[in-house]
Amino acid sequence: MQVSVKNQNGDALDSIELSDAVFNVPMNQSLVHQAMVIYQGNKRQGTHDTKTRAQVSGGGRKPWIQKHTGRARQGSTRAPQWRHGGVVFGPHPRSYRAALPKRMKRQALRCVLSEKVRQDRLVCLDSTDTIDGKTKSMAQLLANLQVGGSALVITKATDKTLVQAAHNLEKIWTLPANQLNAQELLAKDLVIMTVEAARWVEEIYSNEPHGRRGAKWTNGSPVAGTAEPEAVADSVPESVVEETEVPAEEDAPKPVRRRAAAKPGATAGTATETSGDAPAEEALKPRTRRRRTAASTSDEPTSETAVPDADTPDEEA
Repeated sequence: MQVSVKNQNGDALDSIELSDAVFNVPMNQSLVHQAMVIYQGNKRQGTHDTKTRAQVSGGGRKPWIQKHTGRARQGSTRAPQWRHGGVVFGPHPRSYRAALPKRMKRQALRCVLSEKVRQDRLVCLDSTDTIDGKTKSMAQLLANLQVGGSALVITKATDKTLVQAAHNLEKIWTLPANQLNAQELLAKDLVIMTVEAARWVEEIYSNEPHGRRGAKWTNGSPVAGTAEPEAVADSVPESVVEETEVPAEEDAPKPVRRRAAAKPGATAGTATETSGDAPAEEALKPRTRRRRTAASTSDEPTSETAVPDADTPDEEA
């Protein structure tokens, strides 16, 4: 973005190239409006206070009896409808402070600066050497620059002589570059910025902080002067690999198998052999028997019903 540079006599000297990342950003009205509301809210002291019907002095007496007067019933002379009565929903002391993320604040500032440049309402000044602290010298400078309305003079650092010279002039404000904000820029018709201040703003606001450590990045690559993170070594020492090797299947411990529970129809000898072979710590716990229904018991053969043996000959034969 090309911006013309003028001397203190109002003559155009040359033009400087400013970064498009700061002075040529598309306007975001919703973001700028949000920043403006937060700036104005943070300036409020919030010391307003009103008294309710319980806080005002007086009252406490019923003005007339409840009935038989022909008038509306009243409980106190300090009710809201009475003169010198309390306020119902009046303001009370509170804080209007709100926080705005740093990236949103910087983006709002870029939008306003870019809009000032597009409207030719930003003037770059080569220096302020002729300002000697007198109001007359500051008025002469503004006349040379043809400033008719309000103006904001931005310097790289606080210049006491410049502040003293512009102090008595109406609608003229001075501000160092490190205190620049969107509200001050929008409230003024013309922005007068020194070349040093423009370069400082371009350097500070052209890069965004990246991550917690605040490393600055531009186009996906770190800016010169910032430390790059050390690369992690791809190769791992063999000793570490040997220590972390997975044990073979033969060396791995085998799971202990639990023996099946003895069936209810098994003989006493079989149960004794099973219990004798297993160690004491692996003794099986008895299973809980399920409750049998009438349908399940009718299907199973009972002990009273005799089952004929195929090997024994028939007695009748």
